[in-house]
Amino acid sequence: MNEKISGRNPSYGFFSRVLYGIGEFFGGGCFVIINSFFAVFLTKALGMPTALAGTIPLVGKIWDAITDPIMGNITDRTVSRFGAKRLYILIGSIASAVTFVMMWLRVSTPSVTVMYLFYIVMYCLFSTGFTVFSVPYNGLLPDMMDDYAMRSRFSNMRMVWSTLGAMVCGIVPTLMIKDNLDPAAYFRCALLFGVLFFLTSIAVFFGTWEKQKLPVRSGMRESVPQAVSVFKNRSFRLFLGLYLFGQCGMDFISGMAVYYVDDVLNAYQNGYFTYVMAALMLSQLLGMAVFGPIMSRTSKKQAIMIGAPARLLGIAGLYFFSHEGASLVPILALTALVGFGNAGCLTGIFAVMADMTDVDELITSVRRPGVVSSMATFIRKVSSGLSAALIGFLLAAVGYDEVLASAGVRQSAFTQRGIALIFVLAPAILTALLIVVNLFFPITGQEFDMVQRDIARRRGDEKTVAADAEKAALEKVTGFAYDALWNPQNAGLRR
Repeated sequence: MNEKISGRNPSYGFFSRVLYGIGEFFGGGCFVIINSFFAVFLTKALGMPTALAGTIPLVGKIWDAITDPIMGNITDRTVSRFGAKRLYILIGSIASAVTFVMMWLRVSTPSVTVMYLFYIVMYCLFSTGFTVFSVPYNGLLPDMMDDYAMRSRFSNMRMVWSTLGAMVCGIVPTLMIKDNLDPAAYFRCALLFGVLFFLTSIAVFFGTWEKQKLPVRSGMRESVPQAVSVFKNRSFRLFLGLYLFGQCGMDFISGMAVYYVDDVLNAYQNGYFTYVMAALMLSQLLGMAVFGPIMSRTSKKQAIMIGAPARLLGIAGLYFFSHEGASLVPILALTALVGFGNAGCLTGIFAVMADMTDVDELITSVRRPGVVSSMATFIRKVSSGLSAALIGFLLAAVGYDEVLASAGVRQSAFTQRGIALIFVLAPAILTALLIVVNLFFPITGQEFDMVQRDIARRRGDEKTVAADAEKAALEKVTGFAYDALWNPQNAGLRR
């Protein structure tokens, strides 16, 4: 069956993988900057209380609970000569880059309430712009190709770009923000990266293709029921556990890194933060070269099973060097181990994401990558928001004093010990939970082939009959009885 294609002609070579993956420079990079510096910008440069600063991303995630499912529905309902997803990638490239810069505008007001409300609005505007870009981007790969191994290669390239983005966004700001009490330094940094984010995300529009498909016939009022229906999928629920624990663990590391280096090691002015971020990101990039082949030859969950324990070991080891005057060499070595572990977690998690659309189609009979990706995007944002909020509350709990911080004075010894404990213990717990969830995740290449084969049967493209063992495997993957699959009512549609 010939399928109509929008965008460039399909090609599966290296250059095509680069152009597809480059969009993750934005996703991988912007949250490193936000997690590492936004709370620092608000607390150290502007003097906002840590508990308030930490809730701003969380409020943004509550807003995402409304916008993400709506965007997923809009994407699946849209018909465009550019392709529905590529159209919104184009629009979102502009909107998200502009609103990212707006987040770092300085508000001159003595009122903490006015300041707080201003940055909530700015964060929600950015989050909306990022939703317009990321929901269709996350749902694009299933509409580009069906092959399990080829999807892994494209996903791996996406993670390479994510790591490059994280590396650039983790190191360059430390060189630009020499004084973390200077608001203008943060804005100059945001302006530079706003341009870079636009250029890399717009490249996805020009460098990809999309199979044209019939739009999903659903009203906007069905956005929330459709979004909720995705959670009926057992594999998707477990995937969310992978995503949430994997991302939260990374967000805690990046979100606490400045406080750890500045307040615990007392070495921010010595350039330690640049060295730490360089070790983290370079090892993560090198890890991609290792985990890509591992994933192709074994399974996507195997990459997580190797990477997560490595991250756990590295972060736990850092606790023993969490004091002023600690040797830089073991800190960098352990940080590199954390980065290597991050590579395995990221590679596996993002590769799994592309397969969730196929499992959802088997359950519902509806091809709706927009809705599925909107929920994945929402969980990613939730992980970032929860991490930021928890960091703010935990810092307040250990006595972090924003007045001392904005004056450039060190925190008390009790607070320093508390920061070190937060930096190590929270990611360690989250990584341990990631390992547990990964053990239960039911999809390898074998189960994925079963899913696609059964979809072909349901469409009438294959005449074979599923064996009992295959039915049992599909029930484990979907969480549905075999005879209850391929039902539009499972999608929350009024039919």
